Amino acid sequence: MLKKNRKTKVAGKGFHVAIVAAEYNARYVNGMLKAAQSYLDEQGAEVTVVRVPGAFEIPAVAAHFAEDQSTDAVICLGLILEGVTAHADHIGKAVTDGLVLLQINYKKPVIHEVLLVKDLEHARVRCLSQEHNKGTEAAQTALKMCRVMRKLPPSLVVLPAE
Repeated sequence: MLKKNRKTKVAGKGFHVAIVAAEYNARYVNGMLKAAQSYLDEQGAEVTVVRVPGAFEIPAVAAHFAEDQSTDAVICLGLILEGVTAHADHIGKAVTDGLVLLQINYKKPVIHEVLLVKDLEHARVRCLSQEHNKGTEAAQTALKMCRVMRKLPPSLVVLPAE
């Protein structure tokens, strides 16, 4: 069920959030990007935006920011429109698998808003409307996760006995 965005404010001052956004399906991705940037700016977060050709290219640039110690979270924005072949499913799965590995390997929030939608109406509601915009939701989630990660105790590194 599609939930309306809440007007939740999450202080972003002191956090650097990178946004990796696809150029493909630009109208819809730009709608999410504008909403995410607006929210992060309002909350005082530092934002870096990098555009990539399509959804499939997002994990490569997200990996750069996941590895970068000065980046607190990475938001990934893209839109994949289902077609008559399984191509969209393959792209969606590859992107998802790549992003989850980054999040686990680098212990950094990687917010996945690379949407796989059935039609342009679904895209319009999720990317262009204010009340359901997934860009706003991604930005809120990124800042909430930044706060969670800062509260966690440091990781322990256990070296094997010699």
